[in-house]
Amino acid sequence: MIDKIRRLLQEHGRLHTPVEHLSDSDDLYSAGLTPFAAIRTMLALEEAFDVEFPVSMLRRQSFASISAICDCVNQLVTPARRCAA
Repeated sequence: MIDKIRRLLQEHGRLHTPVEHLSDSDDLYSAGLTPFAAIRTMLALEEAFDVEFPVSMLRRQSFASISAICDCVNQLVTPARRCAA
């Protein structure tokens, strides 16, 4: 799952720093993620994982890092599909 999240970030995040150079805890906004790109990424995540982000997760902190995104997705998918921590 983490590889899919990284791929979706690469495709939709419009980051200035290549995803492969980022650790799971690096600040994505410092790497160039804009609010618009975060929305594009969220929509791609919803489609890829067949989930819907609730309003409570629509905040900057939810997309601040790859780990934060993984935590959100983990809350939305079945246990068998969760990210390895």
